[in-house]
Amino acid sequence: MKLGVAACIAPLIFASAVGSVGTGAQTESRATSVHGNKRLFPWLTKLRDGTVEAIFGRHPHKPVLVPGPIRAQYADQLVLRLNLSSAADEEALGKAVDRLFLDVWSYTQDYVDIRLGRNEVKPLLGLLPETLHSSYSVLIPDLAAAVYRSQSSSEPETTIMPETMYADLELSETPADRAGDILFFQDYQPLPVIIRWMQLLEAMFPSYVRYITIGKSFEDRDIPALRVGLPVSSGTATARKTIVVTGGLHGREWISTTSVNYLAWAFITSFGKERLITKLLEHFDIVFVPAVNPDGVEYTWNVDRLWRKTRQQTNLRYCRGYDLDHAFGFEWDRTGTQNDPCSESYGGEHSFQAVEAMRLAEWAKNETALNNVKFVGLLDLHSYSQQVLFPYSYTCDVDPPNLENLEELAAGIAKAIRLSNGESYSVTSACKGAVTMSDGGSGSHKRVEPRGGSAIDWFYHELRAHFSYQIKLRDTGAYGFLLPKEHIIPTGEEIFDAMKYFGDYLLGNNGIEHLSDPGSVVQHAAESETKTDPGLEMDGMELRRRKSRR
Repeated sequence: MKLGVAACIAPLIFASAVGSVGTGAQTESRATSVHGNKRLFPWLTKLRDGTVEAIFGRHPHKPVLVPGPIRAQYADQLVLRLNLSSAADEEALGKAVDRLFLDVWSYTQDYVDIRLGRNEVKPLLGLLPETLHSSYSVLIPDLAAAVYRSQSSSEPETTIMPETMYADLELSETPADRAGDILFFQDYQPLPVIIRWMQLLEAMFPSYVRYITIGKSFEDRDIPALRVGLPVSSGTATARKTIVVTGGLHGREWISTTSVNYLAWAFITSFGKERLITKLLEHFDIVFVPAVNPDGVEYTWNVDRLWRKTRQQTNLRYCRGYDLDHAFGFEWDRTGTQNDPCSESYGGEHSFQAVEAMRLAEWAKNETALNNVKFVGLLDLHSYSQQVLFPYSYTCDVDPPNLENLEELAAGIAKAIRLSNGESYSVTSACKGAVTMSDGGSGSHKRVEPRGGSAIDWFYHELRAHFSYQIKLRDTGAYGFLLPKEHIIPTGEEIFDAMKYFGDYLLGNNGIEHLSDPGSVVQHAAESETKTDPGLEMDGMELRRRKSRR
């Protein structure tokens, strides 16, 4: 009977599924039905692919012949996912990570992903409670092959100059339509190309785009940035409201760097054509900083694709680098665990010891003191795990004063992403770590990741940028930091839509732009969809109702 049913439905399913059957543990359960870059019916596609695999089995694939240097560098390494269910599980895992010097790739309220050697799996399990011995899975069984696949797909056949990457643009098109024709977004780009690309954007749009340098890195590289917004006359008394968008705090998170580039380009080329973008840039400056850690980014291109930290020398000769996400001054080293320079989360011996964190903070303080700037928000892009995180990260015992608005805007950002490309982003406080703490997150036990010293907490508390978020981009673990280049444009699209919602909220429209005069500005399709979405209208009504109660 089983075979009969299979024989009947197999031709129909197979006809629609050729080319989309998963291959090994690198396969991500994702929709592949696309129209342009838009993904349709992801759950239906997932069901289809699962049915095909149940009937025919996984598609056989040839083993990857990995070159010797890469094979030696990542020999017998894999990525393991452990599903945690209690604070005791997290405490045991946190101690084991420190003891074995393991590299934590991602941690959420549901799981922790860890990179380790094949021969370290047994010792790790030996340090963990019995409850975790059967609650793990292998995400990436051969890390060397995964790195080689990602690098071989990101090696252009010829050197492409930024000038040729821009292509011919139809000014009436939206960014989503134009991105597919621009070579710059067809692949990940090294730092020198990124800098020339940013300088080219300034040259093409000099009236509202300015290339600036935040400062110098430890290895004396520029930390490049683009300031986008209409210039303000020098005599203006009102402080210029400014949003900062950062990426590349961790070198290996290439999708964060390229997504900041995508956002900058999308905002620049939408000015004067999309009403919301035009209005936002009339009232706000946006500073895009794609590579806060340029030394680490450069190192991932030339030496170690999976390098995370900066390249600054620590007090241990063979353990270089600081984790910029734990290097800022507000509540630095809250748990008193920043004592191992070899740790991937090492923030230094004291706050702002990392040169790049100090340069960003000095630049921001100088902007407020000398240039009449008022920072209102920070979007700090990272990967991976698809989360929208809001302050505070250092503790769960203290709520930020505008917690209700932070939560509501975060939920709207996640919804804008879901409406854009169908991707699901979770929303939570950055303090939660791997699991929801049974003790309220008081920090009385060992965490998988140390807390304190984050950029979003520092901008929120020290600069009063009260809409600060860390957004962890695609994916949810199938590729991790080795996200294929095919995800560059879809990720950029969904974050662009999220940032439009963010900007519209700051304009006072609760994430929904209402303008009676249609004018001559071409509207983005996603903006129209957002306007008519009943869920977002209800969100705005709920916010007004809460305000009226106050």
